[in-house]
Amino acid sequence: MGSSVRELAGATPATRDRYVDLLRVASLGAVVLGHWLMAAVTPDGVGNLLAVVPALQPLTWLLQVMPVFFFVGGFSHALSYRSLLRKRPEGSEDSVYSAFLRARLQRLLRPTMVFVLVWGAAALLVQLLGGGGGLTGVTLRMVTQPLWFIGIYLAMVAFTPPLLRLHERYGWGAFAGLAGAAVAVDVLRFAAGVPYVEFLNFAFVWLAVHQLGFLRADGRIRLRRAALLAGGGLVTAAALVALGPYPLSMVGMPGEKVSNMAPPTLALLAHGLWLVGAVELLRAPAARLLERPRVWRTVVAANGVAMTAFLWHLTAMFGVYGALLALDADLPEPASAAWWAQVPLRLALAAALTAALVAAFRTFERPAASAPVQGHGPLAALGATLCLLGVLGLSMVGFGGLLDGRTALLIAIPVSAPAAVAMTLGGWLLVERAGRRTP
Repeated sequence: MGSSVRELAGATPATRDRYVDLLRVASLGAVVLGHWLMAAVTPDGVGNLLAVVPALQPLTWLLQVMPVFFFVGGFSHALSYRSLLRKRPEGSEDSVYSAFLRARLQRLLRPTMVFVLVWGAAALLVQLLGGGGGLTGVTLRMVTQPLWFIGIYLAMVAFTPPLLRLHERYGWGAFAGLAGAAVAVDVLRFAAGVPYVEFLNFAFVWLAVHQLGFLRADGRIRLRRAALLAGGGLVTAAALVALGPYPLSMVGMPGEKVSNMAPPTLALLAHGLWLVGAVELLRAPAARLLERPRVWRTVVAANGVAMTAFLWHLTAMFGVYGALLALDADLPEPASAAWWAQVPLRLALAAALTAALVAAFRTFERPAASAPVQGHGPLAALGATLCLLGVLGLSMVGFGGLLDGRTALLIAIPVSAPAAVAMTLGGWLLVERAGRRTP
Protein backbone atom coordinates (compact mmCIF):
# COMPACT_ATOMS: atom_id res chain seq x y z
CA MET A 1 0.00 0.00 0.00
CA GLY A 2 2.75 2.45 1.01
CA SER A 3 4.79 1.93 -2.17
CA SER A 4 1.74 2.28 -4.43
CA VAL A 5 0.73 5.51 -2.69
CA ARG A 6 4.28 6.82 -3.09
CA GLU A 7 4.22 5.92 -6.78
CA LEU A 8 0.81 7.51 -7.33
CA ALA A 9 1.85 10.67 -5.54
CA GLY A 10 5.10 10.84 -7.46
CA ALA A 11 3.31 10.39 -10.79
CA THR A 12 0.90 13.28 -10.15
CA PRO A 13 0.92 15.57 -13.20
CA ALA A 14 1.84 19.20 -12.62
CA THR A 15 -1.55 20.27 -14.02
CA ARG A 16 -3.58 18.38 -11.40
CA ASP A 17 -5.56 20.50 -8.97
CA ARG A 18 -4.43 18.95 -5.71
CA TYR A 19 -6.64 21.21 -3.64
CA VAL A 20 -9.74 19.50 -5.03
CA ASP A 21 -8.45 16.16 -3.76
CA LEU A 22 -7.86 17.68 -0.32
CA LEU A 23 -11.37 19.13 -0.24
CA ARG A 24 -12.90 15.80 -1.21
CA VAL A 25 -11.27 13.83 1.60
CA ALA A 26 -11.53 16.65 4.16
CA SER A 27 -15.28 17.06 3.59
CA LEU A 28 -15.95 13.34 4.06
CA GLY A 29 -13.69 13.32 7.11
CA ALA A 30 -15.61 16.21 8.65
CA VAL A 31 -18.90 14.35 8.17
CA VAL A 32 -17.49 11.22 9.82
CA LEU A 33 -16.19 13.22 12.78
CA GLY A 34 -19.49 15.06 13.10
CA HIS A 35 -21.46 11.80 13.21
CA TRP A 36 -19.17 10.34 15.86
CA LEU A 37 -19.42 13.47 18.00
CA MET A 38 -23.20 13.88 17.70
CA ALA A 39 -24.08 10.35 18.80
CA ALA A 40 -25.41 10.42 22.37
CA VAL A 41 -25.71 6.72 23.25
CA THR A 42 -26.90 5.51 26.65
CA PRO A 43 -28.19 2.10 27.82
CA ASP A 44 -31.68 3.52 27.20
CA GLY A 45 -31.19 4.46 23.54
CA VAL A 46 -29.51 6.72 21.00
CA GLY A 47 -29.95 10.50 20.98
CA ASN A 48 -28.39 13.53 19.34
CA LEU A 49 -25.90 15.68 21.23
CA LEU A 50 -27.19 18.79 19.43
CA ALA A 51 -30.64 18.16 20.88
CA VAL A 52 -29.17 17.64 24.35
CA VAL A 53 -27.06 20.82 24.11
CA PRO A 54 -28.75 23.20 21.61
CA ALA A 55 -25.99 25.76 22.21
CA LEU A 56 -23.71 23.53 20.11
CA GLN A 57 -25.88 23.82 16.99
CA PRO A 58 -23.83 26.71 15.50
CA LEU A 59 -21.03 24.15 15.07
CA THR A 60 -23.06 22.66 12.21
CA TRP A 61 -22.20 25.79 10.22
CA LEU A 62 -18.66 24.41 10.13
CA LEU A 63 -19.20 20.65 10.27
CA GLN A 64 -22.04 20.41 7.72
CA VAL A 65 -19.68 20.33 4.75
CA MET A 66 -21.57 18.13 2.27
CA PRO A 67 -22.00 21.19 0.00
CA VAL A 68 -18.21 21.23 -0.42
CA PHE A 69 -18.20 17.60 -1.55
CA PHE A 70 -20.92 18.25 -4.13
CA PHE A 71 -19.08 21.38 -5.31
CA VAL A 72 -15.93 19.30 -5.81
CA GLY A 73 -18.04 16.70 -7.60
CA GLY A 74 -19.20 19.29 -10.14
CA PHE A 75 -15.60 20.27 -10.84
CA SER A 76 -14.50 16.65 -11.35
CA HIS A 77 -17.54 15.70 -13.45
CA ALA A 78 -16.98 18.61 -15.82
CA LEU A 79 -13.35 17.65 -16.41
CA SER A 80 -14.16 13.95 -16.82
CA TYR A 81 -17.03 14.41 -19.26
CA ARG A 82 -15.13 16.93 -21.39
CA SER A 83 -12.16 14.59 -21.53
CA LEU A 84 -14.35 11.78 -22.85
CA LEU A 85 -15.96 14.09 -25.40
CA ARG A 86 -12.55 15.04 -26.79
CA LYS A 87 -11.71 11.36 -27.27
CA ARG A 88 -15.04 10.23 -28.72
CA PRO A 89 -15.44 9.06 -32.32
CA GLU A 90 -17.68 11.30 -34.37
CA GLY A 91 -21.37 10.83 -33.60
CA SER A 92 -20.98 8.62 -30.50
CA GLU A 93 -22.29 10.87 -27.71
CA ASP A 94 -24.53 8.03 -26.56
CA SER A 95 -21.49 5.85 -25.84
CA VAL A 96 -19.73 8.79 -24.17
CA TYR A 97 -22.64 9.19 -21.73
CA SER A 98 -22.73 5.49 -20.82
CA ALA A 99 -18.92 5.37 -20.49
CA PHE A 100 -19.03 8.50 -18.31
CA LEU A 101 -21.70 7.01 -16.04
CA ARG A 102 -19.88 3.73 -15.69
CA ALA A 103 -16.52 5.37 -15.01
CA ARG A 104 -17.89 7.83 -12.43
CA LEU A 105 -20.20 5.37 -10.70
CA GLN A 106 -17.97 2.31 -10.65
CA ARG A 107 -15.79 3.46 -7.78
CA LEU A 108 -18.88 4.70 -5.95
CA LEU A 109 -21.17 1.72 -6.46
CA ARG A 110 -18.75 -1.18 -6.01
CA PRO A 111 -18.00 -0.40 -2.34
CA THR A 112 -21.63 0.62 -1.82
CA MET A 113 -22.96 -2.69 -3.14
CA VAL A 114 -20.55 -4.62 -0.91
CA PHE A 115 -21.73 -2.60 2.09
CA VAL A 116 -25.40 -3.20 1.22
CA LEU A 117 -24.97 -6.95 0.64
CA VAL A 118 -22.85 -7.54 3.75
CA TRP A 119 -25.23 -5.60 5.99
CA GLY A 120 -28.26 -7.16 4.31
CA ALA A 121 -26.96 -10.66 5.01
CA ALA A 122 -26.05 -9.74 8.60
CA ALA A 123 -29.47 -8.17 9.23
CA LEU A 124 -31.25 -11.22 7.82
CA LEU A 125 -29.23 -13.56 10.04
CA VAL A 126 -29.81 -11.45 13.17
CA GLN A 127 -33.56 -11.34 12.60
CA LEU A 128 -33.83 -15.04 11.73
CA LEU A 129 -32.18 -15.74 15.09
CA GLY A 130 -34.77 -13.58 16.84
CA GLY A 131 -32.54 -10.56 17.46
CA GLY A 132 -32.99 -6.96 16.43
CA GLY A 133 -33.86 -5.25 19.70
CA GLY A 134 -32.00 -2.64 21.72
CA LEU A 135 -28.86 -1.11 20.23
CA THR A 136 -28.81 -3.81 17.54
CA GLY A 137 -32.20 -2.67 16.27
CA VAL A 138 -31.12 0.96 16.30
CA THR A 139 -27.99 0.04 14.36
CA LEU A 140 -29.99 -1.85 11.74
CA ARG A 141 -32.18 1.20 11.23
CA MET A 142 -29.50 3.88 11.27
CA VAL A 143 -26.44 2.33 9.66
CA THR A 144 -27.79 2.99 6.14
CA GLN A 145 -28.62 6.68 6.72
CA PRO A 146 -25.43 8.03 5.03
CA LEU A 147 -26.59 6.39 1.79
CA TRP A 148 -28.78 9.45 1.10
CA PHE A 149 -25.60 11.27 0.06
CA ILE A 150 -24.77 8.57 -2.50
CA GLY A 151 -28.28 8.79 -3.95
CA ILE A 152 -27.97 12.55 -4.45
CA TYR A 153 -24.50 12.13 -5.92
CA LEU A 154 -25.84 9.58 -8.43
CA ALA A 155 -28.34 12.17 -9.63
CA MET A 156 -25.55 14.73 -10.07
CA VAL A 157 -23.55 12.34 -12.21
CA ALA A 158 -26.60 11.43 -14.32
CA PHE A 159 -27.52 15.09 -14.94
CA THR A 160 -23.98 16.29 -15.66
CA PRO A 161 -24.18 16.33 -19.50
CA PRO A 162 -27.35 18.49 -19.86
CA LEU A 163 -26.41 20.77 -16.96
CA LEU A 164 -22.90 21.17 -18.35
CA ARG A 165 -24.40 22.27 -21.66
CA LEU A 166 -26.55 24.82 -19.80
CA HIS A 167 -23.44 26.04 -18.01
CA GLU A 168 -21.51 26.42 -21.26
CA ARG A 169 -24.33 28.48 -22.71
CA TYR A 170 -25.38 30.60 -19.74
CA GLY A 171 -22.52 30.43 -17.21
CA TRP A 172 -23.55 32.05 -13.94
CA GLY A 173 -27.07 32.30 -15.34
CA ALA A 174 -27.50 28.51 -15.15
CA PHE A 175 -26.56 28.59 -11.47
CA ALA A 176 -28.89 31.55 -10.90
CA GLY A 177 -31.74 29.63 -12.53
CA LEU A 178 -31.33 26.66 -10.18
CA ALA A 179 -30.96 28.94 -7.15
CA GLY A 180 -34.05 30.88 -8.23
CA ALA A 181 -35.99 27.62 -8.51
CA ALA A 182 -34.95 26.78 -4.93
CA VAL A 183 -36.26 30.18 -3.80
CA ALA A 184 -39.56 29.58 -5.59
CA VAL A 185 -39.95 26.16 -3.96
CA ASP A 186 -39.52 27.59 -0.46
CA VAL A 187 -41.97 30.42 -1.21
CA LEU A 188 -44.56 27.90 -2.38
CA ARG A 189 -43.83 25.72 0.63
CA PHE A 190 -43.87 28.28 3.43
CA ALA A 191 -45.97 31.13 2.03
CA ALA A 192 -48.52 29.24 -0.07
CA GLY A 193 -48.53 25.90 1.80
CA VAL A 194 -48.28 23.83 -1.38
CA PRO A 195 -47.89 20.19 -0.30
CA TYR A 196 -44.92 18.05 -1.38
CA VAL A 197 -43.32 20.89 -3.37
CA GLU A 198 -40.43 20.98 -0.87
CA PHE A 199 -39.06 17.70 -2.23
CA LEU A 200 -38.07 19.47 -5.46
CA ASN A 201 -35.30 21.14 -3.50
CA PHE A 202 -33.47 17.85 -3.23
CA ALA A 203 -32.68 18.61 -6.88
CA PHE A 204 -32.54 22.41 -7.05
CA VAL A 205 -30.40 23.05 -3.94
CA TRP A 206 -27.82 20.33 -4.48
CA LEU A 207 -27.61 20.80 -8.25
CA ALA A 208 -27.07 24.54 -7.73
CA VAL A 209 -24.05 23.76 -5.53
CA HIS A 210 -22.90 21.20 -8.13
CA GLN A 211 -23.17 23.91 -10.79
CA LEU A 212 -20.66 26.01 -8.87
CA GLY A 213 -18.17 23.22 -9.51
CA PHE A 214 -18.59 23.76 -13.27
CA LEU A 215 -17.82 27.45 -12.77
CA ARG A 216 -14.69 26.58 -10.83
CA ALA A 217 -13.60 24.17 -13.58
CA ASP A 218 -13.68 27.13 -15.99
CA GLY A 219 -11.74 29.39 -13.61
CA ARG A 220 -14.73 31.65 -12.96
CA ILE A 221 -14.56 31.72 -9.16
CA ARG A 222 -11.64 33.99 -8.39
CA LEU A 223 -10.81 35.74 -5.13
CA ARG A 224 -13.31 38.58 -5.49
CA ARG A 225 -16.21 36.29 -6.35
CA ALA A 226 -15.15 33.81 -3.66
CA ALA A 227 -15.30 36.62 -1.11
CA LEU A 228 -18.75 37.64 -2.37
CA LEU A 229 -19.98 34.04 -2.14
CA ALA A 230 -18.60 33.62 1.38
CA GLY A 231 -19.84 36.94 2.73
CA GLY A 232 -23.15 36.98 0.88
CA GLY A 233 -23.92 33.35 1.71
CA LEU A 234 -23.13 33.78 5.40
CA VAL A 235 -25.19 36.97 5.76
CA THR A 236 -28.12 35.46 3.83
CA ALA A 237 -28.09 32.23 5.85
CA ALA A 238 -27.98 34.18 9.12
CA ALA A 239 -30.85 36.44 8.02
CA LEU A 240 -32.99 33.50 6.89
CA VAL A 241 -32.48 31.71 10.21
CA ALA A 242 -33.07 34.87 12.25
CA LEU A 243 -36.12 36.13 10.34
CA GLY A 244 -37.59 33.13 8.56
CA PRO A 245 -38.98 29.70 9.39
CA TYR A 246 -35.57 28.03 9.20
CA PRO A 247 -33.91 26.30 12.17
CA LEU A 248 -30.40 27.14 13.37
CA SER A 249 -28.98 23.65 12.82
CA MET A 250 -27.73 22.81 9.33
CA VAL A 251 -28.25 19.11 10.01
CA GLY A 252 -31.49 17.29 10.76
CA MET A 253 -32.68 17.32 14.36
CA PRO A 254 -35.09 14.82 15.95
CA GLY A 255 -38.62 16.10 16.32
CA GLU A 256 -38.15 19.41 14.49
CA LYS A 257 -41.03 20.64 12.31
CA VAL A 258 -38.69 22.07 9.67
CA SER A 259 -35.31 20.61 8.76
CA ASN A 260 -32.71 22.42 6.68
CA MET A 261 -31.54 19.06 5.34
CA ALA A 262 -34.52 16.84 4.58
CA PRO A 263 -35.55 18.29 2.28
CA PRO A 264 -32.91 20.98 1.71
CA THR A 265 -33.95 24.60 2.19
CA LEU A 266 -32.89 27.98 0.89
CA ALA A 267 -30.99 28.45 4.17
CA LEU A 268 -28.91 25.36 3.41
CA LEU A 269 -28.17 26.69 -0.09
CA ALA A 270 -26.96 29.98 1.42
CA HIS A 271 -24.87 27.96 3.86
CA GLY A 272 -23.39 26.08 0.90
CA LEU A 273 -22.49 29.34 -0.82
CA TRP A 274 -20.57 30.61 2.19
CA LEU A 275 -18.68 27.32 2.52
CA VAL A 276 -17.75 27.26 -1.17
CA GLY A 277 -16.55 30.86 -0.99
CA ALA A 278 -14.60 30.17 2.20
CA VAL A 279 -12.74 27.15 0.85
CA GLU A 280 -11.91 29.03 -2.36
CA LEU A 281 -10.38 31.85 -0.31
CA LEU A 282 -8.08 29.24 1.25
CA ARG A 283 -7.01 27.76 -2.08
CA ALA A 284 -3.64 29.50 -2.49
CA PRO A 285 -2.15 28.72 0.96
CA ALA A 286 -3.50 25.15 0.79
CA ALA A 287 -1.94 24.64 -2.66
CA ARG A 288 1.45 25.63 -1.26
CA LEU A 289 1.04 23.16 1.59
CA LEU A 290 0.12 20.37 -0.84
CA GLU A 291 3.41 20.82 -2.69
CA ARG A 292 5.09 19.09 0.25
CA PRO A 293 5.58 15.40 -0.69
CA ARG A 294 4.56 14.00 2.70
CA VAL A 295 1.35 16.06 2.82
CA TRP A 296 0.42 15.10 -0.71
CA ARG A 297 1.07 11.39 -0.08
CA THR A 298 -1.28 11.58 2.91
CA VAL A 299 -4.02 13.09 0.75
CA VAL A 300 -3.50 10.46 -1.97
CA ALA A 301 -3.68 7.64 0.58
CA ALA A 302 -6.83 9.06 2.21
CA ASN A 303 -8.60 9.54 -1.12
CA GLY A 304 -7.95 5.92 -1.99
CA VAL A 305 -10.11 4.70 0.91
CA ALA A 306 -12.38 7.69 1.65
CA MET A 307 -15.60 6.18 0.32
CA THR A 308 -15.05 2.89 2.13
CA ALA A 309 -14.39 4.73 5.40
CA PHE A 310 -17.51 6.86 4.88
CA LEU A 311 -19.71 3.81 4.27
CA TRP A 312 -18.48 1.89 7.33
CA HIS A 313 -17.91 4.65 9.89
CA LEU A 314 -21.33 4.28 11.54
CA THR A 315 -20.82 0.52 11.70
CA ALA A 316 -17.60 1.20 13.61
CA MET A 317 -19.27 3.71 15.92
CA PHE A 318 -22.12 1.38 16.86
CA GLY A 319 -19.62 -1.44 17.21
CA VAL A 320 -17.70 0.56 19.80
CA TYR A 321 -20.83 1.38 21.77
CA GLY A 322 -22.03 -2.22 21.52
CA ALA A 323 -18.72 -3.47 22.90
CA LEU A 324 -18.85 -0.97 25.77
CA LEU A 325 -22.37 -2.08 26.68
CA ALA A 326 -21.41 -5.76 26.40
CA LEU A 327 -18.49 -5.13 28.78
CA ASP A 328 -20.88 -3.35 31.15
CA ALA A 329 -18.74 -0.21 30.85
CA ASP A 330 -20.09 3.03 32.23
CA LEU A 331 -21.78 5.24 29.63
CA PRO A 332 -22.13 8.66 31.25
CA GLU A 333 -25.03 11.03 30.69
CA PRO A 334 -24.47 12.80 27.34
CA ALA A 335 -22.80 16.21 27.65
CA SER A 336 -21.78 15.59 31.27
CA ALA A 337 -18.16 16.15 32.33
CA ALA A 338 -17.55 12.40 32.37
CA TRP A 339 -19.07 12.07 28.89
CA TRP A 340 -16.74 14.74 27.47
CA ALA A 341 -13.79 13.09 29.19
CA GLN A 342 -14.61 9.84 27.34
CA VAL A 343 -14.80 11.52 23.92
CA PRO A 344 -11.09 11.05 22.98
CA LEU A 345 -11.24 7.34 23.86
CA ARG A 346 -14.47 6.75 21.92
CA LEU A 347 -13.12 8.59 18.89
CA ALA A 348 -9.87 6.63 18.99
CA LEU A 349 -11.73 3.31 19.23
CA ALA A 350 -14.12 4.27 16.39
CA ALA A 351 -11.18 5.34 14.22
CA ALA A 352 -9.33 2.08 14.92
CA LEU A 353 -12.37 -0.06 14.08
CA THR A 354 -13.02 1.99 10.93
CA ALA A 355 -9.40 1.41 9.89
CA ALA A 356 -9.90 -2.34 10.35
CA LEU A 357 -13.06 -2.28 8.21
CA VAL A 358 -11.26 -0.22 5.56
CA ALA A 359 -8.46 -2.81 5.49
CA ALA A 360 -11.07 -5.53 4.94
CA PHE A 361 -13.08 -3.78 2.21
CA ARG A 362 -10.81 -1.21 0.55
CA THR A 363 -10.08 -3.48 -2.42
CA PHE A 364 -13.61 -2.84 -3.71
CA GLU A 365 -12.90 0.88 -3.99
CA ARG A 366 -10.10 0.37 -6.49
CA PRO A 367 -11.35 1.05 -10.02
CA ALA A 368 -11.36 -1.89 -12.39
CA ALA A 369 -9.33 -1.73 -15.57
CA SER A 370 -11.12 0.31 -18.23
CA ALA A 371 -11.77 -0.89 -21.76
CA PRO A 372 -13.09 0.71 -24.96
CA VAL A 373 -16.87 0.79 -25.01
CA GLN A 374 -19.70 1.29 -27.46
CA GLY A 375 -22.29 1.79 -24.74
CA HIS A 376 -26.03 2.33 -24.53
CA GLY A 377 -27.05 5.70 -23.07
CA PRO A 378 -30.74 4.98 -22.24
CA LEU A 379 -29.81 1.72 -20.51
CA ALA A 380 -27.16 3.55 -18.46
CA ALA A 381 -29.67 6.26 -17.51
CA LEU A 382 -32.22 3.64 -16.41
CA GLY A 383 -29.57 1.90 -14.32
CA ALA A 384 -28.54 5.15 -12.64
CA THR A 385 -32.18 5.95 -11.86
CA LEU A 386 -32.77 2.55 -10.26
CA CYS A 387 -29.58 2.93 -8.19
CA LEU A 388 -30.65 6.39 -7.08
CA LEU A 389 -34.10 5.22 -5.95
CA GLY A 390 -32.67 2.11 -4.32
CA VAL A 391 -30.01 3.77 -2.18
CA LEU A 392 -32.32 6.64 -1.22
CA GLY A 393 -35.00 4.14 -0.22
CA LEU A 394 -32.53 2.09 1.78
CA SER A 395 -31.22 5.19 3.55
CA MET A 396 -34.77 5.82 4.79
CA VAL A 397 -36.01 2.32 5.64
CA GLY A 398 -32.77 0.76 6.94
CA PHE A 399 -32.45 -2.98 7.62
CA GLY A 400 -34.67 -3.06 10.72
CA GLY A 401 -37.89 -5.04 10.26
CA LEU A 402 -36.44 -6.81 7.24
CA LEU A 403 -38.71 -9.82 7.75
CA ASP A 404 -41.73 -7.79 8.86
CA GLY A 405 -42.29 -5.89 5.62
CA ARG A 406 -41.29 -2.56 7.19
CA THR A 407 -41.47 0.31 4.68
CA ALA A 408 -40.61 3.99 4.51
CA LEU A 409 -42.02 6.68 2.22
CA LEU A 410 -39.69 7.69 -0.58
CA ILE A 411 -41.48 10.98 -1.40
CA ALA A 412 -44.91 9.31 -1.76
CA ILE A 413 -44.00 5.69 -2.53
CA PRO A 414 -43.60 3.05 0.23
CA VAL A 415 -40.29 1.22 -0.16
CA SER A 416 -39.12 -1.88 1.74
CA ALA A 417 -35.50 -2.87 2.33
CA PRO A 418 -35.63 -5.92 -0.02
CA ALA A 419 -37.12 -3.76 -2.80
CA ALA A 420 -34.47 -1.07 -2.25
CA VAL A 421 -31.66 -3.64 -2.39
CA ALA A 422 -33.12 -5.16 -5.55
CA MET A 423 -33.34 -1.74 -7.26
CA THR A 424 -29.77 -0.86 -6.29
CA LEU A 425 -28.34 -4.17 -7.47
CA GLY A 426 -30.38 -4.15 -10.68
CA GLY A 427 -29.41 -0.58 -11.47
CA TRP A 428 -25.74 -1.28 -10.90
CA LEU A 429 -25.86 -4.29 -13.25
CA LEU A 430 -27.56 -2.16 -15.92
CA VAL A 431 -24.90 0.55 -15.66
CA GLU A 432 -22.18 -2.09 -15.95
CA ARG A 433 -23.87 -3.68 -18.97
CA ALA A 434 -24.48 -0.34 -20.69
CA GLY A 435 -20.83 0.64 -20.38
CA ARG A 436 -19.38 -2.49 -21.97
CA ARG A 437 -18.66 -3.14 -25.60
CA THR A 438 -21.68 -4.43 -27.49
CA PRO A 439 -21.36 -6.95 -30.31
